[in-house]
Amino acid sequence: MDSGVLSSDWAPTFAAVDRAAFLPDLVWPYDMAARASVPVDRRADPDAWYAAVDSDVPIVTQWDDGVHRGPAPGRLATSSSSMPSVVYSLLQDLDVEGGMRVLDVGTGTGETAGALTHRAGPGRVTTIEIDAAVSARARERLWGHGLYPDVVVGDGFQGHPGAAPYDRILATVGIRRVPPAWIRQVRPGGLILAPWGTSYGNEDAVLRLEVDDGVAAGPFTRSVEFMKLRAQRGAAVVHGDYLAAGPLEDAERSTTPLTEEEFLTGRFTGLPFVLGLRVFQCRQAVAEKRDGTRPVWFYGLTDRSWACVMFRDGERHASVWQSGPRRLWDEVTDAYSWWREQGSPGVTRFGLTADACGQRAWLDDPANESWPVR
Repeated sequence: MDSGVLSSDWAPTFAAVDRAAFLPDLVWPYDMAARASVPVDRRADPDAWYAAVDSDVPIVTQWDDGVHRGPAPGRLATSSSSMPSVVYSLLQDLDVEGGMRVLDVGTGTGETAGALTHRAGPGRVTTIEIDAAVSARARERLWGHGLYPDVVVGDGFQGHPGAAPYDRILATVGIRRVPPAWIRQVRPGGLILAPWGTSYGNEDAVLRLEVDDGVAAGPFTRSVEFMKLRAQRGAAVVHGDYLAAGPLEDAERSTTPLTEEEFLTGRFTGLPFVLGLRVFQCRQAVAEKRDGTRPVWFYGLTDRSWACVMFRDGERHASVWQSGPRRLWDEVTDAYSWWREQGSPGVTRFGLTADACGQRAWLDDPANESWPVR
């Protein structure tokens, strides 16, 4: 691995747990240039297959919860092999040592469970996967590789109390809410590490929580993007349902001086993630620009409120439409203004505190003022 994230203490594990041993013949590596998943079959083109496996790219191994068939990509990627650089960054953040008891949430190919087993030792790792077929294939590959974690079929959101308490819980699937079961199942002083994000967009950040007396708190360490735990995917937004409830011609109209450059350039500094922390139960959708015009839509997830801001090249003010009980664009711009007032903080200046009552976000320090995240 040439990305510079692999520390020397993890090098033996990286060498011992071969990614290729955990992947099926037909895979869909992500082509960074084409920005798409492309099929590669080892039986037809072994050179291309091994080249993809040896690359630091995510590789889809299942579409549409296993319903999809054939070489063409499906609609929704539902199991994958994450980028090796991301996996080993997570493992280093997890700070796991030999003899620790670890719960691995989201078995997938089994590679991460294998790495944890190599590190922690025999009988110390439990890995849980909701898809029985995916779990069975991972178990076969793990055992064939001489690695024997406890492979469990179940809902990872509920953890696995049978082997608790754990020193570490690692999720390689995204969550929107820290499961109370995980907090209960980690010993005091133990760690939870998971990709966490809001409903606002696809942006996640790695959340590193320390557990103490039923409370888990800690910072976000880096931006990532993971497929969501099945229990955390959320319902699909159907654009037509919103316009049927609040037609465009009946919407409240206004303008905004906020420019496309100000608002959307923030995508590369973690702004969508931050807006999701401040604007609850809202989904943003950024459309492609056509003929110098780009609409950005916002959908309320608890009702049929919606908003649209239309950015046009050469126009000083963008047009805004809002409909429903909430004024979503107003909420978004309030959150944007707050972010600017705080000095435009990046993802790693934020953190989260979670307990049985819910979760609260904060800036810089958990002792600072916090606000609920729903």
